[in-house]
Amino acid sequence: MRRQYQGMDSGSGVGVLDKAAVVLGALEAGPSTLAQLVAATGLARPTAHRLAVALEHHRLVARDMQGRFILGPRLGELAAAAGEDRLLTAAGPVLGALRDHTNESAQLFRRQGEARVCVAAADRPIGLRDSIPVGATMSMLAGSAAQVLLAWEEPDRLHRGLQGAAFTATVLSGVRRRGWAQSVAEREPGVASVSAPVRSPSGRVIAAVSISGPIERLSRQPGRLHAATVIAGANKLTEVLARHAAAQEEQNS
Repeated sequence: MRRQYQGMDSGSGVGVLDKAAVVLGALEAGPSTLAQLVAATGLARPTAHRLAVALEHHRLVARDMQGRFILGPRLGELAAAAGEDRLLTAAGPVLGALRDHTNESAQLFRRQGEARVCVAAADRPIGLRDSIPVGATMSMLAGSAAQVLLAWEEPDRLHRGLQGAAFTATVLSGVRRRGWAQSVAEREPGVASVSAPVRSPSGRVIAAVSISGPIERLSRQPGRLHAATVIAGANKLTEVLARHAAAQEEQNS
Protein backbone atom coordinates (compact mmCIF):
# COMPACT_ATOMS: atom_id res chain seq x y z
CA MET A 1 0.00 0.00 0.00
CA ARG A 2 1.37 3.43 -0.94
CA ARG A 3 1.86 6.02 1.76
CA GLN A 4 0.33 9.40 1.05
CA TYR A 5 3.03 11.74 -0.18
CA GLN A 6 3.46 14.62 2.25
CA GLY A 7 4.59 17.39 -0.03
CA MET A 8 2.49 20.43 0.92
CA ASP A 9 3.34 20.72 4.60
CA SER A 10 5.12 24.02 3.87
CA GLY A 11 3.66 25.48 0.71
CA SER A 12 5.32 28.17 -1.34
CA GLY A 13 2.17 30.23 -1.54
CA VAL A 14 1.72 29.42 -5.23
CA GLY A 15 -0.92 26.74 -4.98
CA VAL A 16 -0.73 25.25 -8.47
CA LEU A 17 3.05 24.85 -8.24
CA ASP A 18 2.79 23.26 -4.82
CA LYS A 19 0.27 20.76 -6.16
CA ALA A 20 2.40 20.02 -9.22
CA ALA A 21 5.36 19.38 -6.91
CA VAL A 22 3.20 16.98 -4.90
CA VAL A 23 2.33 15.05 -8.08
CA LEU A 24 5.99 14.79 -9.08
CA GLY A 25 6.97 13.76 -5.56
CA ALA A 26 4.34 11.02 -5.54
CA LEU A 27 5.60 9.67 -8.88
CA GLU A 28 9.08 9.37 -7.42
CA ALA A 29 7.77 6.24 -5.69
CA GLY A 30 7.06 4.61 -9.05
CA PRO A 31 4.40 4.31 -11.76
CA SER A 32 0.89 5.35 -10.69
CA THR A 33 -2.58 4.97 -12.06
CA LEU A 34 -4.80 8.01 -11.62
CA ALA A 35 -6.47 6.34 -8.63
CA GLN A 36 -3.09 5.69 -7.02
CA LEU A 37 -2.02 9.26 -7.70
CA VAL A 38 -5.17 10.58 -6.04
CA ALA A 39 -4.59 8.34 -3.01
CA ALA A 40 -0.91 9.29 -2.75
CA THR A 41 -1.37 13.05 -3.11
CA GLY A 42 -4.72 13.64 -1.42
CA LEU A 43 -5.71 15.80 -4.38
CA ALA A 44 -9.18 15.71 -5.88
CA ARG A 45 -9.38 13.34 -8.84
CA PRO A 46 -10.04 16.08 -11.46
CA THR A 47 -7.18 18.18 -10.05
CA ALA A 48 -4.73 15.29 -10.04
CA HIS A 49 -5.67 14.37 -13.60
CA ARG A 50 -5.46 17.96 -14.86
CA LEU A 51 -2.03 18.48 -13.29
CA ALA A 52 -0.64 15.15 -14.48
CA VAL A 53 -1.77 15.81 -18.06
CA ALA A 54 -0.36 19.35 -17.97
CA LEU A 55 2.96 18.05 -16.65
CA GLU A 56 2.90 15.40 -19.39
CA HIS A 57 2.57 18.17 -21.98
CA HIS A 58 5.84 19.62 -20.68
CA ARG A 59 7.47 16.14 -20.57
CA LEU A 60 7.86 16.34 -16.79
CA VAL A 61 5.46 13.39 -16.61
CA ALA A 62 5.10 10.53 -19.11
CA ARG A 63 3.15 7.26 -19.44
CA ASP A 64 4.49 3.73 -19.33
CA MET A 65 3.31 0.89 -21.56
CA GLN A 66 0.36 0.25 -19.22
CA GLY A 67 -0.72 3.90 -19.40
CA ARG A 68 0.39 4.66 -15.84
CA PHE A 69 1.89 8.03 -14.99
CA ILE A 70 5.68 8.08 -14.52
CA LEU A 71 8.34 10.77 -14.16
CA GLY A 72 9.08 12.22 -17.59
CA PRO A 73 12.29 12.50 -19.61
CA ARG A 74 12.53 16.26 -19.14
CA LEU A 75 13.52 15.72 -15.50
CA GLY A 76 16.49 13.64 -16.60
CA GLU A 77 17.49 16.31 -19.10
CA LEU A 78 17.31 19.00 -16.43
CA ALA A 79 19.34 16.86 -14.04
CA ALA A 80 21.92 16.33 -16.75
CA ALA A 81 22.05 20.06 -17.43
CA ALA A 82 22.59 20.71 -13.72
CA GLY A 83 25.71 18.55 -13.90
CA GLU A 84 26.75 19.84 -17.29
CA ASP A 85 29.55 22.08 -16.00
CA ARG A 86 31.27 19.07 -14.47
CA LEU A 87 30.70 17.05 -17.63
CA LEU A 88 32.00 19.78 -19.93
CA THR A 89 35.05 20.45 -17.74
CA ALA A 90 36.00 16.79 -17.94
CA ALA A 91 35.09 16.47 -21.63
CA GLY A 92 37.87 18.69 -22.97
CA PRO A 93 40.82 16.48 -21.96
CA VAL A 94 38.94 13.26 -22.73
CA LEU A 95 37.96 14.36 -26.25
CA GLY A 96 41.48 15.67 -26.87
CA ALA A 97 42.97 12.33 -25.89
CA LEU A 98 40.42 10.51 -28.04
CA ARG A 99 41.27 12.67 -31.04
CA ASP A 100 44.99 12.13 -30.55
CA HIS A 101 44.61 8.37 -30.14
CA THR A 102 42.31 7.83 -33.13
CA ASN A 103 43.53 10.71 -35.29
CA GLU A 104 39.88 11.62 -35.91
CA SER A 105 37.59 14.42 -34.70
CA ALA A 106 35.85 13.75 -31.37
CA GLN A 107 32.56 15.13 -30.05
CA LEU A 108 30.22 15.03 -27.08
CA PHE A 109 26.48 15.13 -27.81
CA ARG A 110 23.51 15.64 -25.52
CA ARG A 111 19.88 15.19 -26.44
CA GLN A 112 17.63 18.25 -26.32
CA GLY A 113 14.05 17.41 -27.17
CA GLU A 114 13.88 15.87 -30.62
CA ALA A 115 17.43 16.90 -31.56
CA ARG A 116 20.97 16.35 -30.36
CA VAL A 117 23.45 19.13 -29.69
CA CYS A 118 27.24 19.06 -29.86
CA VAL A 119 28.31 20.44 -26.45
CA ALA A 120 32.06 19.80 -26.77
CA ALA A 121 34.44 18.91 -29.58
CA ALA A 122 38.09 18.29 -30.42
CA ASP A 123 38.78 18.52 -34.15
CA ARG A 124 41.50 16.77 -36.09
CA PRO A 125 43.90 19.67 -36.77
CA ILE A 126 44.82 18.94 -40.39
CA GLY A 127 43.68 16.91 -43.36
CA LEU A 128 40.26 15.65 -44.33
CA ARG A 129 38.03 15.65 -41.26
CA ASP A 130 34.44 15.78 -40.05
CA SER A 131 34.24 19.10 -38.22
CA ILE A 132 31.17 19.62 -36.01
CA PRO A 133 31.15 22.96 -34.17
CA VAL A 134 30.07 23.27 -30.54
CA GLY A 135 26.42 24.27 -30.47
CA ALA A 136 25.56 22.50 -33.72
CA THR A 137 22.06 20.98 -33.60
CA MET A 138 21.67 17.69 -35.43
CA SER A 139 18.98 15.15 -36.16
CA MET A 140 18.08 12.26 -33.88
CA LEU A 141 17.16 10.24 -36.99
CA ALA A 142 20.67 9.35 -38.18
CA GLY A 143 24.22 8.85 -36.92
CA SER A 144 25.84 6.70 -34.25
CA ALA A 145 25.38 9.36 -31.53
CA ALA A 146 21.64 9.46 -32.23
CA GLN A 147 21.56 5.66 -31.96
CA VAL A 148 23.26 5.79 -28.54
CA LEU A 149 21.04 8.58 -27.22
CA LEU A 150 17.90 6.67 -28.27
CA ALA A 151 18.86 3.04 -27.62
CA TRP A 152 18.27 3.09 -23.83
CA GLU A 153 15.11 5.21 -23.84
CA GLU A 154 11.79 3.99 -22.46
CA PRO A 155 10.05 1.67 -24.98
CA ASP A 156 7.33 4.12 -26.00
CA ARG A 157 9.78 6.97 -26.58
CA LEU A 158 12.16 4.62 -28.38
CA HIS A 159 9.33 3.55 -30.69
CA ARG A 160 8.46 7.17 -31.48
CA GLY A 161 12.12 7.97 -32.10
CA LEU A 162 12.38 5.23 -34.71
CA GLN A 163 9.71 6.80 -36.90
CA GLY A 164 11.56 8.10 -39.94
CA ALA A 165 14.97 7.05 -38.60
CA ALA A 166 17.76 5.71 -40.81
CA PHE A 167 18.31 2.88 -38.30
CA THR A 168 15.98 0.16 -37.01
CA ALA A 169 14.94 -1.36 -33.69
CA THR A 170 17.25 -4.30 -34.49
CA VAL A 171 20.18 -1.91 -34.85
CA LEU A 172 19.39 -0.35 -31.46
CA SER A 173 19.14 -3.79 -29.88
CA GLY A 174 22.68 -4.42 -31.11
CA VAL A 175 23.79 -1.08 -29.66
CA ARG A 176 22.45 -2.05 -26.23
CA ARG A 177 24.09 -5.48 -26.44
CA ARG A 178 27.53 -4.18 -27.50
CA GLY A 179 27.50 -0.91 -25.60
CA TRP A 180 28.47 1.17 -28.66
CA ALA A 181 27.12 2.26 -32.04
CA GLN A 182 28.56 2.83 -35.49
CA SER A 183 27.25 4.51 -38.63
CA VAL A 184 28.53 4.57 -42.19
CA ALA A 185 27.20 7.27 -44.55
CA GLU A 186 24.06 7.38 -42.40
CA ARG A 187 24.14 11.06 -41.44
CA GLU A 188 26.25 12.35 -44.31
CA PRO A 189 27.68 10.69 -47.43
CA GLY A 190 31.32 9.69 -47.02
CA VAL A 191 31.31 10.03 -43.21
CA ALA A 192 31.55 7.24 -40.62
CA SER A 193 31.36 7.45 -36.84
CA VAL A 194 31.53 5.46 -33.62
CA SER A 195 29.75 6.45 -30.39
CA ALA A 196 29.39 5.21 -26.81
CA PRO A 197 27.16 6.30 -23.90
CA VAL A 198 27.99 8.53 -20.94
CA ARG A 199 25.86 7.69 -17.93
CA SER A 200 24.71 9.65 -14.91
CA PRO A 201 25.37 8.24 -11.42
CA SER A 202 21.87 6.70 -11.57
CA GLY A 203 22.80 4.84 -14.76
CA ARG A 204 20.79 6.95 -17.19
CA VAL A 205 22.37 7.70 -20.57
CA ILE A 206 22.84 11.48 -20.63
CA ALA A 207 25.36 11.99 -23.44
CA ALA A 208 27.21 10.27 -26.26
CA VAL A 209 30.93 10.43 -26.97
CA SER A 210 31.74 10.11 -30.68
CA ILE A 211 34.54 10.10 -33.18
CA SER A 212 33.83 10.80 -36.83
CA GLY A 213 35.73 11.04 -40.06
CA PRO A 214 35.91 9.93 -43.69
CA ILE A 215 34.96 6.35 -44.52
CA GLU A 216 38.23 5.95 -46.39
CA ARG A 217 40.07 6.09 -43.04
CA LEU A 218 37.47 4.65 -40.67
CA SER A 219 36.40 1.90 -43.11
CA ARG A 220 32.91 0.44 -43.36
CA GLN A 221 33.36 -1.24 -39.97
CA PRO A 222 34.61 1.70 -37.88
CA GLY A 223 33.65 -0.03 -34.64
CA ARG A 224 36.27 -2.71 -35.23
CA LEU A 225 38.93 -0.01 -35.31
CA HIS A 226 37.80 2.38 -32.59
CA ALA A 227 34.92 1.04 -30.42
CA ALA A 228 37.16 0.08 -27.49
CA THR A 229 38.82 3.51 -27.46
CA VAL A 230 35.52 5.40 -27.67
CA ILE A 231 34.02 3.26 -24.90
CA ALA A 232 37.04 4.00 -22.70
CA GLY A 233 36.58 7.74 -23.26
CA ALA A 234 32.88 7.60 -22.46
CA ASN A 235 33.56 5.52 -19.34
CA LYS A 236 36.05 8.14 -18.11
CA LEU A 237 33.33 10.78 -18.22
CA THR A 238 30.87 8.45 -16.49
CA GLU A 239 33.45 7.87 -13.74
CA VAL A 240 34.04 11.61 -13.32
CA LEU A 241 30.31 12.18 -12.77
CA ALA A 242 30.11 9.26 -10.34
CA ARG A 243 33.06 10.55 -8.28
CA HIS A 244 31.58 14.03 -8.20
CA ALA A 245 28.20 12.70 -7.04
CA ALA A 246 29.86 10.58 -4.34
CA ALA A 247 31.87 13.56 -3.12
CA GLN A 248 28.75 15.71 -2.95
CA GLU A 249 26.85 13.02 -1.08
CA GLU A 250 29.68 12.68 1.44
CA GLN A 251 29.80 16.45 1.85
CA ASN A 252 26.07 16.63 2.51
CA SER A 253 25.98 13.70 4.95
